[in-house]
Amino acid sequence: MRLASEEDYICSLSWAKGGNYLAIGTSDCKVQLWDVYNRTRVRSLASHTSRVASLSWNDHVLTSGSRSGHIHHHDVRVADHHIFTLTGHSQEVCGLKWSPDGRYLASGGNDNLVYVWPRMQEGGTTNSVQCWSDHQGAVKALAWCPWQSGILASGGGTSDRHIRIWNVNSGSCISSLDTQSQISSLLFSPNYKELVSAHGYAHNNVVIWKYPALTRVAELKGHEDRVLSLILSPDCSTIATIAGDETIRMWKSFEVDPVKKAKERLVKSTSSVIHQSIR
Repeated sequence: MRLASEEDYICSLSWAKGGNYLAIGTSDCKVQLWDVYNRTRVRSLASHTSRVASLSWNDHVLTSGSRSGHIHHHDVRVADHHIFTLTGHSQEVCGLKWSPDGRYLASGGNDNLVYVWPRMQEGGTTNSVQCWSDHQGAVKALAWCPWQSGILASGGGTSDRHIRIWNVNSGSCISSLDTQSQISSLLFSPNYKELVSAHGYAHNNVVIWKYPALTRVAELKGHEDRVLSLILSPDCSTIATIAGDETIRMWKSFEVDPVKKAKERLVKSTSSVIHQSIR
């Protein structure tokens, strides 16, 4: 797959549910939709005035965040795709994540703010339900807890380095942890009810934390430059990471089978040995 111009570059990616379509945010202010299996571009969505740094799907609505600080909702089913604009961030929107139930959108920016927006109602206005300013660095890393509704994790950049867990309903910060390293990506693992964080300066590693205690369970080392992003396999057993060292690494980190999981956890609890990514 190639972009329209050799001068353009990819700023963000997001898979649609089902994995047939891929959204690409580009440096020329557009969002491209690609049919991955046929390797063809389906359409190009133009509405932003600066590069598209973040993307997140909610059913047929694709949400994009740009360097201008604006967040756009696109209904990809219709020709007039741009249906709403959210304004709040004063700098680039570098993180976007819809909650699993589609009720809330979380956004993080280079202005160090975290916003939570409600799902847009037809004909209505949309104001944020929460805005948190606790982070002291850019917020790119966002993750919703899949088994506990209304719980959001956010991670700060080099000037902050904190993971913070939020309760959207109460607006309170449940817990906070200084990781001593830039946080680039977060995800919740449902198999063990744990939180996984990817880091840049200074450790360039991946850490698995027990939730909600945020005690360290395992550290995955191997990348030689900052870890830019991570994702969990569909069966929730394997973590894939990409880093500035231009490598992609696969970490077999979680058992899927409940019986094997129980046995593995029993062995670890008695031996206290965790061998890199085998858990």
